[in-house]
Amino acid sequence: MAQHLMQTLHVELGDRRYPIFIGSELDTAQLLAPYIQGKQVMIVTNTTVASLYLDQYSSALQGLGKDLATCVLPDGEKYKNIEHLQLIFDALLGAGFNRDCTVLALGGGVIGDMAGFAAACFQRGVYFVQVPTTLLSQVDSSVGGKTGINHPLGKNMIGAFKQPQVVLADMSHLKTLDKRELSAGLAEIIKYALLGDLDFLVWLEQHMEQLVAGDLNLLAEAVYRSCAHKARIVAADEKEQGERALLNLGHTFGHAIESYLGYGQWLHGEAVATGMVMAADLSMRMGWISQAELDRVKNIINRAQLPITCPAIPLTEFLAYMSHDKKVLNGQLRLVLLKRLGQAIIYKDFDVEHMHQAILANQNLS
Repeated sequence: MAQHLMQTLHVELGDRRYPIFIGSELDTAQLLAPYIQGKQVMIVTNTTVASLYLDQYSSALQGLGKDLATCVLPDGEKYKNIEHLQLIFDALLGAGFNRDCTVLALGGGVIGDMAGFAAACFQRGVYFVQVPTTLLSQVDSSVGGKTGINHPLGKNMIGAFKQPQVVLADMSHLKTLDKRELSAGLAEIIKYALLGDLDFLVWLEQHMEQLVAGDLNLLAEAVYRSCAHKARIVAADEKEQGERALLNLGHTFGHAIESYLGYGQWLHGEAVATGMVMAADLSMRMGWISQAELDRVKNIINRAQLPITCPAIPLTEFLAYMSHDKKVLNGQLRLVLLKRLGQAIIYKDFDVEHMHQAILANQNLS
């Protein structure tokens, strides 16, 4: 059943306040019209999404009288690098675009990150619009203005903050997502529940099978609740000086898994899922949560059809990748851990031996 009821949230950043529209079969042209300032629009997308939705968005923007150009990148995390970022600049310069242009990201997190970074850099900053087409990008990467590319030594280490003018999260795009991508998005949704909302965790436990099955009404509710959490945190701490780092629950471990295996071997959400298990395991070893609560974390992640263990990674290499983390300050690694379910904290005085045990306990060492 399509959900035609649209919900709207705002990210409150003063004069840079912007809306997030969440619903199914959204009226693209009507919703985008107030937020596209100039005439020129560059749609950045990938080969997979282009075949599904590029015509729809092109005709909507042409209907608004916009001068349109497109940049279609290859699909995959392994292309989130400086070489492929350059292709967006080539397209913008080749089309003769000026400082009044808008870069519109049509795709998942990789496209949103790359298009946003390009918009932050091109002529020192042009307008930016997010149209996330995956569950993960709808609940996480499209909101909050973090953009960037990967480097062989670390994920998302090169980037800029670039807030969009508007975010359009159309649930109907999730119908074309494969099961693995849908589950990857559920990892970030579970993250919001674990770090700050026990009621949401209970709700997810009640509805996980329907979410995995792709129920658009329930997914819209999950997206709304997740974005509401993120919007509040971003408004309080846009540049990640404090509370926003809580959104990295599971990510320090997860990024190490992603980087070691090679970008794209595991989806971001899959790595974060196992990373959250490691964070919860360390929290248990520190006496903050019980074995039963750790099992509850594993259970909800498992029911989302996500991995709770990762392939064997030598501890020295795992730790080396963890040290290339944006939360390292003055040589000190800070982790997001669970003081209790529904309450995360940023912590640096953990027992390193306990951390090693938590990493090793959640690998497939056989």
